[in-house]
Amino acid sequence: MPIKEWLKQILIAVDQFFNAMAFGYADETISCRCYRNFVLEQDKRIRWRLMYHLVNGLFFDRNHCRDAYFSEIDRKQYPESFRK
Repeated sequence: MPIKEWLKQILIAVDQFFNAMAFGYADETISCRCYRNFVLEQDKRIRWRLMYHLVNGLFFDRNHCRDAYFSEIDRKQYPESFRK
């Protein structure tokens, strides 16, 4: 595994760890959780609206959370052989 891919996997793992520590699902990133809660589940609590906009802002991408959600649905964080 190239170092760039290895680093990406480490960052995803850290993200998932912090999400799990915040009572989220262990195999879900914070970005994905923000999209799921704020957009899909229409959770009206202010924290999801703030987190959704904060995370998108941190990545300078207004679609970051949405893209993270669909990336998880499509299992893009896995090697090609694991996606089947």
